[in-house]
Amino acid sequence: MTPPDPAVRLSTSLRTFAEDDPGGWDRLLEHARVLDVGGIDRLVVSDHVVFGEHLDEYGRPEIGGLAGARQPTGPDGHWLEPMTTLAVLAGITSRVRLGTNILIAALRRPAVLAKTAATLDVLSHGRLDLGVGVGWQREEYEAAGLDFGDRGRLLDHTLEVCQTLWREPRARYESPELRFDAIHMMPKPAQPDGVPLWIGGTVNARVVARVARFGSGWIPWGPAAADLTSGIPAMKDALANAGHDPSDLEIVGHLPALLTEDDSLDRTMDAVPRLAAIGVTDFRVRLRLPEDPSAALEHVRIVVHAFRSAAGRADPLPDVR
Repeated sequence: MTPPDPAVRLSTSLRTFAEDDPGGWDRLLEHARVLDVGGIDRLVVSDHVVFGEHLDEYGRPEIGGLAGARQPTGPDGHWLEPMTTLAVLAGITSRVRLGTNILIAALRRPAVLAKTAATLDVLSHGRLDLGVGVGWQREEYEAAGLDFGDRGRLLDHTLEVCQTLWREPRARYESPELRFDAIHMMPKPAQPDGVPLWIGGTVNARVVARVARFGSGWIPWGPAAADLTSGIPAMKDALANAGHDPSDLEIVGHLPALLTEDDSLDRTMDAVPRLAAIGVTDFRVRLRLPEDPSAALEHVRIVVHAFRSAAGRADPLPDVR
């Protein structure tokens, strides 16, 4: 019997990039296995397709960056493509949900992305979530032959096409960018209504409209992520004012960084009840795992148990036998 879907989940990011050639990615795969068996609820990976040479643009919030932030690699950093990576992870895990944080979805042709995501959702038995956003780097759009200035509309267009192909048996679509009729795409995603879309962004009119129209979840960014106590009510109020019920919206919130020292665990989990009360459903924690796989698994299970206790979840940890 499948256990009930938990109201809140514990997630973590996998580091699918490196400043220099790491000489292989076996450790990434081992971490994914450990996190799956250890009881983490969701793994997410990030996205960059190409880099230009103006990485200081990441620190500009007016174009989608983060004030004062620094890109974690230089232009020759090694970044794994997220959909390909998630396909590999789906084959070596069995229960953990798999997602992107975020996929710069407009860089992919919409029909191909719809097919890729549907295939991955079917093969993973309905474990895929797509976190999407516009990104911040002009050069990525230019390399894809797209207008960076129109990136918001391009993202909306991509999501429109994906949901149309996921939901309609005989699909029809018309927009300034694209028109098609009597189009069939099978298989559909395993999840009803298609792959859940999590919209990344701060609280502004375009993001609110995107969340209301497409979003199963919201990934706060910028000031909204820095101050969830004000950011979450602001988003929910904006959605309600737009005529959209925000009561079932899933929301990402970051827990304080968790190291391997035991004394940091209680302090980290102290934030769970407060964040849950304001609407966080996906609690993202940063884990630093021991090198030894057995020690890493034990550490993950201790963290997951502490989270479930703090969140009031009674479901047991996965069986490791």
